Amino acid sequence: MSDEKRTAKPFRAEEAENLEDIEKQFAVKAVVHAQTYWNILQRRKGSELKLTRIDDEIMAHLYEVFPDFDPSVEIDEDAMKSKEGKEKWRNFMMKYEKTVDDYNFGTLLRRRPDVEYEEKTTMFAPRMQFYAYEIARNQKGLNDWIYEEAQMEGAKIQKVDECP
Repeated sequence: MSDEKRTAKPFRAEEAENLEDIEKQFAVKAVVHAQTYWNILQRRKGSELKLTRIDDEIMAHLYEVFPDFDPSVEIDEDAMKSKEGKEKWRNFMMKYEKTVDDYNFGTLLRRRPDVEYEEKTTMFAPRMQFYAYEIARNQKGLNDWIYEEAQMEGAKIQKVDECP
Protein backbone atom coordinates (compact mmCIF):
# COMPACT_ATOMS: atom_id res chain seq x y z
CA MET A 1 0.00 0.00 0.00
CA SER A 2 1.18 3.48 -0.81
CA ASP A 3 1.74 6.18 1.78
CA GLU A 4 0.03 8.71 -0.46
CA LYS A 5 -3.15 10.22 0.94
CA ARG A 6 -6.26 9.59 -1.05
CA THR A 7 -8.58 12.52 -1.54
CA ALA A 8 -12.20 12.42 -2.54
CA LYS A 9 -13.09 13.77 -5.94
CA PRO A 10 -15.14 16.96 -5.79
CA PHE A 11 -18.87 16.35 -6.08
CA ARG A 12 -20.55 18.05 -9.03
CA ALA A 13 -24.34 17.92 -8.76
CA GLU A 14 -24.83 18.66 -12.45
CA GLU A 15 -22.83 15.51 -13.30
CA ALA A 16 -24.38 13.22 -10.68
CA GLU A 17 -26.48 10.23 -11.66
CA ASN A 18 -30.18 10.37 -10.97
CA LEU A 19 -30.67 7.27 -8.87
CA GLU A 20 -34.27 6.13 -9.06
CA ASP A 21 -34.22 4.37 -5.67
CA ILE A 22 -33.01 7.51 -3.91
CA GLU A 23 -35.68 9.59 -5.63
CA LYS A 24 -38.32 7.09 -4.49
CA GLN A 25 -37.06 7.35 -0.90
CA PHE A 26 -37.34 11.15 -1.02
CA ALA A 27 -40.86 10.84 -2.45
CA VAL A 28 -41.88 8.41 0.31
CA LYS A 29 -40.55 10.78 2.98
CA ALA A 30 -42.46 13.70 1.41
CA VAL A 31 -45.71 11.70 1.31
CA VAL A 32 -45.30 10.56 4.93
CA HIS A 33 -44.73 14.18 5.97
CA ALA A 34 -47.91 15.28 4.14
CA GLN A 35 -49.98 12.47 5.68
CA THR A 36 -48.67 13.26 9.16
CA TYR A 37 -49.47 16.95 8.77
CA TRP A 38 -52.97 16.18 7.44
CA ASN A 39 -53.62 13.84 10.39
CA ILE A 40 -52.58 16.61 12.80
CA LEU A 41 -54.93 19.08 11.08
CA GLN A 42 -57.78 16.59 11.43
CA ARG A 43 -57.19 16.36 15.18
CA ARG A 44 -56.51 20.01 15.95
CA LYS A 45 -57.52 23.32 14.38
CA GLY A 46 -54.72 24.80 12.34
CA SER A 47 -55.32 28.13 14.05
CA GLU A 48 -54.26 26.47 17.33
CA LEU A 49 -51.03 24.96 15.95
CA LYS A 50 -47.43 26.07 15.98
CA LEU A 51 -45.38 24.31 13.32
CA THR A 52 -42.01 25.58 14.58
CA ARG A 53 -40.75 27.31 17.67
CA ILE A 54 -40.24 30.45 15.56
CA ASP A 55 -43.55 30.70 13.64
CA ASP A 56 -43.97 34.42 14.39
CA GLU A 57 -40.42 35.23 13.31
CA ILE A 58 -40.93 33.32 10.06
CA MET A 59 -44.17 35.22 9.39
CA ALA A 60 -42.63 38.63 10.09
CA HIS A 61 -39.75 37.82 7.74
CA LEU A 62 -42.11 36.40 5.10
CA TYR A 63 -44.23 39.57 4.95
CA GLU A 64 -41.07 41.69 4.91
CA VAL A 65 -39.73 39.83 1.86
CA PHE A 66 -43.15 39.22 0.22
CA PRO A 67 -45.37 42.16 1.31
CA ASP A 68 -48.22 41.04 -0.99
CA PHE A 69 -48.14 37.41 0.21
CA ASP A 70 -51.68 36.00 0.42
CA PRO A 71 -51.99 32.42 1.71
CA SER A 72 -55.66 32.24 0.69
CA VAL A 73 -55.01 32.33 -3.07
CA GLU A 74 -53.70 29.56 -5.30
CA ILE A 75 -49.92 29.39 -5.52
CA ASP A 76 -48.58 30.55 -8.86
CA GLU A 77 -46.00 27.80 -9.27
CA ASP A 78 -44.59 29.35 -12.44
CA ALA A 79 -43.92 32.66 -10.68
CA MET A 80 -42.51 30.87 -7.63
CA LYS A 81 -40.15 28.79 -9.77
CA SER A 82 -39.18 31.56 -12.18
CA LYS A 83 -35.59 32.84 -12.03
CA GLU A 84 -36.67 35.87 -9.98
CA GLY A 85 -39.01 33.82 -7.77
CA LYS A 86 -36.37 31.17 -7.05
CA GLU A 87 -33.84 33.85 -6.09
CA LYS A 88 -36.26 35.62 -3.77
CA TRP A 89 -37.33 32.37 -2.10
CA ARG A 90 -33.73 31.14 -1.84
CA ASN A 91 -32.75 34.33 -0.02
CA PHE A 92 -35.76 33.95 2.29
CA MET A 93 -34.95 30.29 3.06
CA MET A 94 -31.22 30.73 3.65
CA LYS A 95 -31.94 32.72 6.81
CA TYR A 96 -33.14 29.44 8.37
CA GLU A 97 -30.25 27.23 7.30
CA LYS A 98 -28.95 26.92 10.87
CA THR A 99 -32.23 27.29 12.80
CA VAL A 100 -34.80 25.08 11.06
CA ASP A 101 -34.10 21.38 10.58
CA ASP A 102 -34.44 20.19 6.99
CA TYR A 103 -35.23 23.78 5.92
CA ASN A 104 -34.57 22.91 2.26
CA PHE A 105 -35.74 19.29 2.22
CA GLY A 106 -38.36 18.64 -0.43
CA THR A 107 -41.93 18.22 0.74
CA LEU A 108 -45.46 18.39 -0.62
CA LEU A 109 -47.38 21.66 -0.54
CA ARG A 110 -51.05 22.14 -1.38
CA ARG A 111 -51.50 24.81 -4.04
CA ARG A 112 -54.63 26.12 -2.29
CA PRO A 113 -55.76 25.98 1.33
CA ASP A 114 -59.25 24.72 0.47
CA VAL A 115 -58.15 21.40 -1.04
CA GLU A 116 -56.76 18.09 0.14
CA TYR A 117 -53.44 16.58 -0.88
CA GLU A 118 -54.08 15.14 -4.34
CA GLU A 119 -51.97 14.84 -7.47
CA LYS A 120 -53.46 17.89 -9.20
CA THR A 121 -53.66 20.07 -6.07
CA THR A 122 -50.15 19.50 -4.75
CA MET A 123 -46.67 20.58 -5.71
CA PHE A 124 -43.17 19.71 -4.58
CA ALA A 125 -41.47 22.51 -2.62
CA PRO A 126 -38.68 23.09 -0.09
CA ARG A 127 -39.69 22.73 3.57
CA MET A 128 -39.39 26.49 4.25
CA GLN A 129 -41.94 27.25 1.53
CA PHE A 130 -44.22 24.69 3.16
CA TYR A 131 -43.72 26.40 6.53
CA ALA A 132 -44.29 29.86 5.05
CA TYR A 133 -47.60 28.88 3.46
CA GLU A 134 -48.91 26.56 6.17
CA ILE A 135 -48.03 28.81 9.12
CA ALA A 136 -49.76 31.71 7.34
CA ARG A 137 -52.77 29.54 6.47
CA ASN A 138 -53.01 28.30 10.05
CA GLN A 139 -52.72 31.77 11.56
CA LYS A 140 -55.53 33.01 9.30
CA GLY A 141 -57.72 29.98 10.13
CA LEU A 142 -57.67 28.77 6.51
CA ASN A 143 -56.98 25.17 7.55
CA ASP A 144 -59.61 24.97 10.29
CA TRP A 145 -62.10 23.43 7.85
CA ILE A 146 -60.04 20.22 7.88
CA TYR A 147 -60.56 19.76 11.63
CA GLU A 148 -64.23 20.71 11.39
CA GLU A 149 -64.85 18.28 8.54
CA ALA A 150 -63.07 15.48 10.43
CA GLN A 151 -65.15 16.17 13.55
CA MET A 152 -68.42 16.04 11.57
CA GLU A 153 -67.33 12.76 9.96
CA GLY A 154 -66.42 11.37 13.38
CA ALA A 155 -69.83 12.37 14.74
CA LYS A 156 -71.59 10.64 11.82
CA ILE A 157 -69.62 7.43 12.43
CA GLN A 158 -70.41 7.55 16.14
CA LYS A 159 -74.14 8.05 15.41
CA VAL A 160 -74.18 5.04 13.07
CA ASP A 161 -72.36 2.93 15.68
CA GLU A 162 -74.97 3.89 18.30
CA CYS A 163 -77.93 2.80 16.15
CA PRO A 164 -79.56 -0.45 17.29
